[in-house]
Amino acid sequence: MSLAYRSTAVPAVLIEPTHRRIRLLHGETVLADSERAIVVYENDGHPVYYLPAGDFRPGVLTPGERTEASERLGERRYHDVLGVGAAKAWSHDGAAIGLPDLAGYVTVEWSAARWFEEDEEIFRHPRNVYRRVDTIASSRLVEGFVAGQLVARTRRAIFLFETGHRTRYYFRREDVIAGSLVPSELHTYCPYKGEASYFHWEIDDRRYDNIVWFYPEPLPESSRIAGLVAFYEEKIEAIRVSASEPRP
Repeated sequence: MSLAYRSTAVPAVLIEPTHRRIRLLHGETVLADSERAIVVYENDGHPVYYLPAGDFRPGVLTPGERTEASERLGERRYHDVLGVGAAKAWSHDGAAIGLPDLAGYVTVEWSAARWFEEDEEIFRHPRNVYRRVDTIASSRLVEGFVAGQLVARTRRAIFLFETGHRTRYYFRREDVIAGSLVPSELHTYCPYKGEASYFHWEIDDRRYDNIVWFYPEPLPESSRIAGLVAFYEEKIEAIRVSASEPRP
């Protein structure tokens, strides 16, 4: 991975083959099945899988007339997708950036199909192989404050380190010492951790919407945070982490 890819100031594209079998389905209908897919990384976006046009089922793709400029990848030409809709796929034929180039590869609008890596369906976007999530137990004192009031305190937090994101601190529910958790209807999905459920927070006759979340059934690589709660630090006053205590 080049430094240019890591820099948000330098437009850059990284194109790599993937060893994962990639399949696209519309409902239960297979649109494409490929063991020759590539993944395209752009600095400011999620990874995108492109599949060889020949790995789509015959008749699935019909080249359309619509084109669109693309600063980094060259002209984008749209394709109609049988049974899915018009202009739901696109290619960059002739745009040679990186190795291999994009000529002959096609991708489909993410929400227009079901995407599978091997036999597992993936949601929201592909996982970035250059991003990782680490969950690490810590005995450092972690305290959460809402409106100036101490609401959570623990020396047994799980620190979640995710590449490119701020550290998140997960508390056991019995270490929440003030306020009430009120179930919310909000759910979000993270390709690295799974589906999150949310709570509103009520304290002193005030309610703070969706400032606490948890993962009831996280993905295996994040299993240590199952059932633990994290505070949306950007919406509360602070999460404070103490310096480590000196060893005797």
